[in-house]
Amino acid sequence: MNESAAVAALGALAQGARLRVFRALVGAGPQGMTPGALSAMLDIPGSTLSFHLKELVHAGLVTAERDGRNLHYRPALVCMNELLAYLTDHCCGGLPCTPPRGTRPGPRRTTC
Repeated sequence: MNESAAVAALGALAQGARLRVFRALVGAGPQGMTPGALSAMLDIPGSTLSFHLKELVHAGLVTAERDGRNLHYRPALVCMNELLAYLTDHCCGGLPCTPPRGTRPGPRRTTC
């Protein structure tokens, strides 16, 4: 994944409804969900949901496949994993991310 693809993916997820849609699709796994099921689950009107799904598809985080008269939206798990790998590529300068034994961790944060 390159920087511009990472920015597009993060930008698509930087909106509450889209993040909820993406998380619901990830939870559904490879079988995905129809817009009707997503709309009912998340209480998002169909036209609004359609807009958010389009943005997620455009960012490469979601795929859409027509099945007869229905569309099935699925998480692009490969893209999601590439984004996670891109974000953590240089984590801790190549050193293990766990604190050495005998050291105390810093104060716990309750939010990011």
